[in-house]
Amino acid sequence: MDKFNELIKIVKKLRAPDGCDWDREQTHKSLIPYLLEETHEVIESIEDNDYDALKEELGDLMLHVIFQVDLASDKNKFSVDDVLDGINKKLVNRHLHIFSKDKNQKKENWETTKKKEKKRDSVLDGVPKSLPALLQSRRIQEKAASVGFDWDNNKKVLDKVDEEILELKEAIIKKDGIDEEFGDVLFSLVNLSRHLDIDPESSLKKSTIKFIKRFKEIEKEVDIEKLTLDELDEIWNRNKQNNNLKR
Repeated sequence: MDKFNELIKIVKKLRAPDGCDWDREQTHKSLIPYLLEETHEVIESIEDNDYDALKEELGDLMLHVIFQVDLASDKNKFSVDDVLDGINKKLVNRHLHIFSKDKNQKKENWETTKKKEKKRDSVLDGVPKSLPALLQSRRIQEKAASVGFDWDNNKKVLDKVDEEILELKEAIIKKDGIDEEFGDVLFSLVNLSRHLDIDPESSLKKSTIKFIKRFKEIEKEVDIEKLTLDELDEIWNRNKQNNNLKR
């Protein structure tokens, strides 16, 4: 805790009248872009399995947490102790089957408990609207599944994907409702990813990186602008096959 308290003191010093001009100018909202950036850097270090980077990026993220708390503390909204007290109580209340002295305490559904705590109208409430669409749809589906609203096998999920693709094809032919049907296809694919225990964001990112790599390989071979699409497609498929053989 000494190191944690030291970080708190450093942030307060940076934001003091004789501290850093940039730090004194920051607000809750002005820090949002940097908070998002640091969060993504933490995710990237996890995906890269880079523990040295993860250690550093978690420190940067922790700085933002302390910074936000200090801003709120200046306005007499809450303190670090309030934040820690809140999360401690929340974890205990949502795991009473572990922390309660009553040995007969039953495990309660996590989402149901949250609904009661926050007095929400629906178990689907509470998913941030600012989340990226893929993650938002994933969380909504997880919440619905937590109370039993879910397919019981992958085949039914795949059938739903096929159904949504068919509806998209029909919309394209009719030139009506394409945007909505396209969204339904994406939503069904996210649901499939959940059943397959695949992170759709990570999966899409890998495919994007793969496309970039293959495209750059073609750029090294030929002048893309001078070839037809059929010629480029032939090179693409050849390189794809060669890459598959190297696996």
